[in-house]
Amino acid sequence: MDVEKASDSKLNDHRAGQMLDLAGWAASEYGKFRRQDVLRIAEAAAKAGAAKAEQYAEWAQRETCFGVVKHKAIKNHLCSTGIFDCYKDEDFVNHRIDEAKKIVEIPKPAGVVFALTPSTNPVATLYFKVILCLMTRNAVVIGAHPAAIESCTDAARTLAKAAEDAGAPKGVIQIVSEPNLDIINYIMASPKTDVILATGGTAMVRAAYSSGNPALGVGPGNAPAYVDVSADVNRAAKCLADSKAFDNSILCTNESVAIVHKDIAEPLKKALRKQGCHICSLEERGKVEDALFPLNRFNVGLLGRTAREIAEACGFKVPHNTRVLITPLERIGDDYPLSREKLCPVLGYYEVPDWRSGLTNSRSMLRRSGGGHSAAVHANDP
Repeated sequence: MDVEKASDSKLNDHRAGQMLDLAGWAASEYGKFRRQDVLRIAEAAAKAGAAKAEQYAEWAQRETCFGVVKHKAIKNHLCSTGIFDCYKDEDFVNHRIDEAKKIVEIPKPAGVVFALTPSTNPVATLYFKVILCLMTRNAVVIGAHPAAIESCTDAARTLAKAAEDAGAPKGVIQIVSEPNLDIINYIMASPKTDVILATGGTAMVRAAYSSGNPALGVGPGNAPAYVDVSADVNRAAKCLADSKAFDNSILCTNESVAIVHKDIAEPLKKALRKQGCHICSLEERGKVEDALFPLNRFNVGLLGRTAREIAEACGFKVPHNTRVLITPLERIGDDYPLSREKLCPVLGYYEVPDWRSGLTNSRSMLRRSGGGHSAAVHANDP
């Protein structure tokens, strides 16, 4: 058995080495391209991705059982032609002269980018990283999460074909079609990898940072949303509900807890109910906590499920139009599970006496996980 494992490991290393060699050649060639050629290639890949946005949204949802198809399609459009349109007027190829500062800026591609993508936002994250790499003249090797490997492999090949048909070097976009821990670790640690873009769980992001190669990582968030006494209550309620319900809240940028000034608590609750939010009783809150955090760990079986499915799993019923479950919190704290990240349409709700307490509690949420990640403030007072 040890001989077989050693043989498999050598085969993995050989395959990964071949991919990186091809990516290295592609990066060296692509780094010489002119801006108009780079834009043509990136636009071709973006349009190819957008053309299959709905198909890959349905495929990813079916493969992972996470989220909402129409919301994934929106993300796929935004992360393909949306990203291209956002950056197409920026020049990432030619040098720039700042005469006042006496500085010449020379854009330099990183080279070979290893892009790790999560199961929660699989194709959208793949699109996002590939289009950005193409626009900056980098080659990209994708390490997709095994739970979404089929949709991601097809999506990567679609973008690769479009890019190569538009003139990109062969191998500028590749994907590890049979991922395992050994091959992912090999690529992360390889001297042929120039930078890692890691999106996913804590362990994977930490592995990227400790690989020995430069890495940019985005791990779990725990986004607080402070609602100030000066906020437009109806608008804040709509923003909170729309965001928390979007794709069944599997984005790490979704709000985790609404931290609310006590003077607008009742109007905000009323507005939230109008937006399809069910405010749990204390008994229901206990059931939600038990279901979401058995053994003090998040229950991945409820990840990306609808509010109604979660309520049913907890043993209580909610109205048919319920989009979000609101759980009133006793406090904010590392040892209080409902104030942690919840990748499902369950929103914590905590009242505070003033804005200072609101921001203090927001910082407390970010201290354990999500520091530097995401936060929101709803206020009309600068």
